[in-house]
Amino acid sequence: MRSLAVIAALFLATTLAGCGLLPEQKDETSGWSANKLYAEAKDALNEGAYDKSIKYFEKLESRYPYGRFAQQAQMEVAYAYWKAMEPASAIAACDRFIKLHPNHPNVDYVYYLKGLVTFNEDLGILGSISNQDLTERDPKGLNESFDAFRELATRFPESKYTADAVARMKYLVNAMASHEVHVARYYMKRGAYLAAVNRSQFAVKNYPDAPAIEEALFIMVKGYDLLGINDLRDDAERVMRKNFPKSAYYERGLDRPEPWWKLW
Repeated sequence: MRSLAVIAALFLATTLAGCGLLPEQKDETSGWSANKLYAEAKDALNEGAYDKSIKYFEKLESRYPYGRFAQQAQMEVAYAYWKAMEPASAIAACDRFIKLHPNHPNVDYVYYLKGLVTFNEDLGILGSISNQDLTERDPKGLNESFDAFRELATRFPESKYTADAVARMKYLVNAMASHEVHVARYYMKRGAYLAAVNRSQFAVKNYPDAPAIEEALFIMVKGYDLLGINDLRDDAERVMRKNFPKSAYYERGLDRPEPWWKLW
């Protein structure tokens, strides 16, 4: 036992000595001015070296926290995180900038960027290949994106980003309605008719102008019919025929071709 202890002590001493012989990592940015740090960070960002860009922007803010470059770095690093596919860090950086600089001349851009981050969050490579849309994903990101765009449009109606934000909001409204209808359709296929009707009602109430409402009303008609609630079925059908007199759902029902990525 004593021999083992001696060997262990010698091994530890050798390891520590070896560590001491290793050269220290030199910080290449040591002595760089704020201007140089910002220029190098921007170059890295433009070249797609997002991790390197993030490192330089964060060093810039840490070393020169009160200069004009620090504020710009806080904004640029949010964009770099987004391009690096780190949405949580990008959103945190946007929120931090908005909190620290609510009256900054470019804070409208930061609201817009925050909306973009959650607009495409979690779509991923497979989602892009399979043509998966926003309606079949968790609606949390849809709501967060909508809220950011709405804040931009409300606070900065004259911003150059507002027109695009409003267009995206319209898409998001239909995406959120379509998500509810997607869930309602799922319940219908499994015989959970009351749950299907409730999700469709929610879509009709909260997104009355969305195109997805046509299918929501049809699900309500079918669901009430299968539940044997004839008066509510008739009410739903009357509303649907008034608003969608030539609806294709009357002929084909809820059947729809599945995309290729759902065939296995």
